[in-house]
Amino acid sequence: MSRIPFSELSLEPELLKAIERMGFETASPIQSESIPPLLAGRDLVGQSMTGSGKTAAFGVPVVQRVDAHRREIQALILCPTRELAAQVAEEIARLAFFKKGVREVPVYGGASYERQFRALDAGPQIVIGTPGRVIDHIERGSLKLDNVSMVVLDEADRMLDMGFREDIERILESVPSQRQTILFSATLPPPIRKIVERFTVDPAQIRIDSSSMMVPAIAQSYIEVDYRSKTEVLCRLLDVQDISYGLVFGFTKAQVDELTETLVARGYNADKLHGDMAQGMRERTMKRFRERKLELLVATDVAARGLDVDDLEMVINYELPQDPEDYVHRIGRTGRAGKTGRAVSLVSGREFGRLQNILRFTKSDIVRMPVPLLTDLQERHAGRIADSMRSALAAGGYQPQDELLGELTDAGYSPGEIFAAAVHLLTMESARPVERIIEDDGRPKRERRLREPDGDTRPERNYRDRGEGREPREHREFTGETWLRFNVGREARVTPRDLVGCIAGESGLDSACIGQIHILPTITLVQIDGEAAAERILASVNGARLCGRRVGVSPGQPPRPGGPPRRGGFGNAGPGDGPPRRKGPPRRDY
Repeated sequence: MSRIPFSELSLEPELLKAIERMGFETASPIQSESIPPLLAGRDLVGQSMTGSGKTAAFGVPVVQRVDAHRREIQALILCPTRELAAQVAEEIARLAFFKKGVREVPVYGGASYERQFRALDAGPQIVIGTPGRVIDHIERGSLKLDNVSMVVLDEADRMLDMGFREDIERILESVPSQRQTILFSATLPPPIRKIVERFTVDPAQIRIDSSSMMVPAIAQSYIEVDYRSKTEVLCRLLDVQDISYGLVFGFTKAQVDELTETLVARGYNADKLHGDMAQGMRERTMKRFRERKLELLVATDVAARGLDVDDLEMVINYELPQDPEDYVHRIGRTGRAGKTGRAVSLVSGREFGRLQNILRFTKSDIVRMPVPLLTDLQERHAGRIADSMRSALAAGGYQPQDELLGELTDAGYSPGEIFAAAVHLLTMESARPVERIIEDDGRPKRERRLREPDGDTRPERNYRDRGEGREPREHREFTGETWLRFNVGREARVTPRDLVGCIAGESGLDSACIGQIHILPTITLVQIDGEAAAERILASVNGARLCGRRVGVSPGQPPRPGGPPRRGGFGNAGPGDGPPRRKGPPRRDY
């Protein structure tokens, strides 16, 4: 699709000067197609994705058509989220930089009413807001729409998905009928078409195909990974690729919370962004990320709408979205302005259907990557140490260690062995702890082995259903076994790996003290080797977070052969725990 220079679009000198100040010379396809009819006053329906430049496509005509001498609201722009409203307001301010007297005001939830009241009283020409807060101001009488001549619905499909249809219709009914209506949407489902039919008059129809919106500079790939190993694979990917400025997309708010906590605990400079956070906290987080004071931002799709950042090294899909269009929105945040970007998706078994839908929708090439191996991490760490040594040798100023070197060589060690030991110690000191995961080394899956951090291998531990629980094929026999009852189970999507990691991480005990694991719908029974280990787990694991929930641990009893486990040692039965015991004092295991 052709690109037209902005100088050929009949724009005011002030606008051209502002666009040049922003560093743009030619209009994007959506801008080239939309700006002429909008300047002519026509209604318009445009289909485009994130990253196509649609904000300027309606922002340029809005700024040019408002009268700076009239201190009244002439244009209303509706956005689905606070972040997008703030971003659009910033874009409008940049476009109106040289047009004296033009003011814009963002109004959205979570911000101070008093500040918004004062800004609206000052007589702005352009208001950008979310439907809920706009309705609120209309009801309070602080937002007068009697003189509005332009209404823009940005990401209309997303606003309908979020339940704003009635609010949108109410706002459009409150605006004078003699107005220009502009609607941008990634898709045009039936509800959007009904709004178009009801509130527009002979609109210009602009459509930018998804293939035109896909950024060709983005290298797309995916890693086939076991769901339980996703976090470790993500960390290995970050380490091997040496990502210092990336965006990680989670599927739910709880998943974003848990993943962010894990990344921070592992030493990454990361923060989160989702809809349950207070607006002030979200703005501070976005500011820190834009200023590159954060390496990683973990976000949900809705919260990341309007997050305008440059030079992202990589976008990582921790879990693929249900809608292929959301995938396009996600990866469009890297590789902007002609720069090369990367997008990697971690795909577990249940997500391969989503991946196929994305391939069909985007018609792009998404190549398969192997799981980063432990040897890759070791080579990367050794490379960093070598770079640091080169810098130190070039700079000088270090203390000679001739005496120590002489002692080691006299003991029979060669210089090569001494250097290798030094690198090994530095690697062990600087590298984060590595989890044991299933590594894809190109062999058939049935031949894969779990690799230990020390390079040793042992057979993959398989689990199978037995009754209502889930337990190993081969059990350890403990001489002084004790059973503990955890208040999380299958409904919380807990897995044996989750339990082992939580127990070992919180208590500091070796995972060898953990035996059978029986997962029921709402509880889990875990076999522990010895009362001392059980006491330590009770003291340290209680209150920890696992699968987004606070863990409660109490003494339990072994499961009955061939059936579900008995009730916990303190009689704290939950749903699915089996029939109640006879009345009497609770039985204690230790």
